[in-house]
Amino acid sequence: MTSMYTETKQLRNGVDMPRFGLGVYKMTDPEKTVEAITFALKNGYRAIDTAAVYENERETGEAIRAAGINRSELFITSKVWNTDQGYDQTLRAFETSLKKLDLDYLDLYLTHWPVPETYVDTYRAIERLYEEKLIRVPGVSNHHVRHLDELKLTANVQPMVNQVELHPLLTQIPLRDYCLDNGIAITSWSPLARGQLLENTVLNEIGRRHGKTAAQVIIRWHLQHDLIVIPKSITPERILENSQIGDFRLTDEEMTAIDGLNRNERTGTDPDSLG
Repeated sequence: MTSMYTETKQLRNGVDMPRFGLGVYKMTDPEKTVEAITFALKNGYRAIDTAAVYENERETGEAIRAAGINRSELFITSKVWNTDQGYDQTLRAFETSLKKLDLDYLDLYLTHWPVPETYVDTYRAIERLYEEKLIRVPGVSNHHVRHLDELKLTANVQPMVNQVELHPLLTQIPLRDYCLDNGIAITSWSPLARGQLLENTVLNEIGRRHGKTAAQVIIRWHLQHDLIVIPKSITPERILENSQIGDFRLTDEEMTAIDGLNRNERTGTDPDSLG
């Protein structure tokens, strides 16, 4: 195995999505954002996860152009923000995102949060974008089982990806089981629990055995659970470190030990708080 992780996951419609990519949440300095994304792309990353509310879609597009990589080799994700949701509003928001990114299409477009009054209509708009081939994959983010069940009642094409907070402190097993049964791939956001686990003794001991850091162990844990993972970093050293997880595997015992760290503890917003 090479150290750079490059495997893909085939989604329900046959599209191959990279299992590992770069999240760009909280990348707010325009120059540093372009530099970080360009560095990642030039060093083997092929998936970039942005969103309208991150306010760095323009910089993401600039970095894509600077990297000089064929568009067909990239997998670009963005999301419609809560205040832009609804059927017509989502279509307009998508046009704005596409223009900022300076792209002809997106690989994946997501409802960012299940806003109670609008998330069903928002997903209807995402379905239309999929039908018109402006996106390759329709998806959602931060959707619980009840939200996914609600979409089932009206959607012609079910979401193929659900991006949710997931890490060893919040393993989300019931949701993972539901998504597995319904052919929905899961992308883990905040995969490192916002750094809360980097000093954990269990993870560091496992890392010592493999010559890896706690962060690399956590990322590997996600991958071995068939999760897509998008750790974020703006520093070149960490961007490289996070990607060097293709040359080792965790044992069944190590996976079980990491599973045991679960406390159903969130570092971000609970979607249920939206109503």
